[in-house]
Amino acid sequence: MTKTKKVGLTGKYGVRYGRMIRERVKAQAEQQQARHPCPACLRPAVERQSAGIWACGKCGHKFAGKAYKPA
Repeated sequence: MTKTKKVGLTGKYGVRYGRMIRERVKAQAEQQQARHPCPACLRPAVERQSAGIWACGKCGHKFAGKAYKPA
């Protein structure tokens, strides 16, 4: 059940926490869930396993990066 197209992932918060905080959370979450290129095989298949740990779904290359994006 989505709230609206504009708020996206932050629709679950409703009117709580303020607009700017929800916008920042939305930007960070979209960046984290985006497809990132693998540094080994260059395919956009890198997914976050935990905070700072990233792994490529194709070649299995595992590496450390930032908490919310690989580089």
